[in-house]
Amino acid sequence: MWYSEKWKDYELLDTSDGERLERWGKYILVRPDPQIIWKGAAAHPAWKKADGVYRRSRDGGGGWVKNKMGDQWNIKYGDLTFVLRPMGFKHTGLFPEQAANWDWFSDLIKKAERPIKVLNLFAYTGGATVAAAKAGASVCHVDAAKGMVAQAKENARLSGLADAPIRYIVDDCKKFIEREIKRGNRYEGIIMDPPSYGRGPGGEVWKIEESIDEFVTLAAKVLSDKPLFFLINSYTTGLSPLAMKYIIDMRVGKRFGGETKVGELGLPVTQTGGILPCGASARWESDGVNKN
Repeated sequence: MWYSEKWKDYELLDTSDGERLERWGKYILVRPDPQIIWKGAAAHPAWKKADGVYRRSRDGGGGWVKNKMGDQWNIKYGDLTFVLRPMGFKHTGLFPEQAANWDWFSDLIKKAERPIKVLNLFAYTGGATVAAAKAGASVCHVDAAKGMVAQAKENARLSGLADAPIRYIVDDCKKFIEREIKRGNRYEGIIMDPPSYGRGPGGEVWKIEESIDEFVTLAAKVLSDKPLFFLINSYTTGLSPLAMKYIIDMRVGKRFGGETKVGELGLPVTQTGGILPCGASARWESDGVNKN
């Protein structure tokens, strides 16, 4: 289990009956979470003081049934700053459990003592992009949603990285990698946070369990001769962390050596001292000895 204890502006206060009670800076939110299968455990007094409450509807979807929040506000993680905007599908624009991964690859980048280029795929609002750039890497940020890429630019600016070497690309990730292979562009680090399900611009169906091996195989072709790390995140319970490890070991480790570690990501719960599971990650890192 990997989790960060460095958050000051985010806190998971309590969990019960399919919901999280969270502090995001100055606001208290209640949001649904399918991993919270226990009932009748709500104990924290802040449940009665929530500024925002998101409820799912019976027909699918949902909305904010209580909203005393601002349209947007900022929170910090160390020397990184992120803008939050509550969205129609319960999200705020940031996944706080990913801070554990930011810390991991930031440390690798800082210790590398050489130029590091990072490719961030399905990059969303750029939490990983900002962390990698702050650590000293040049980053290529790719996401198909124009609004998410715009928010990533804003997060970089807020974090003092407006002039950092970051390329922002609005594109389908698979098509972008195919073009990068032809162009001969290579990267020392790859980060990918693929969706569980989706459709490509031509109507292609993406199911992570059926598509991830092909995608990793393709992405591995843009690794440099001396790669530093490769990270896959998954929020899909049907995709075992060990399956992700097997794929990385075949497609990356067999060629470059190194080591792959897998584990769940989690968030500490203040009220109980327990850890809420929040997906899983597979982390490959170089051992410094290139097999090529």
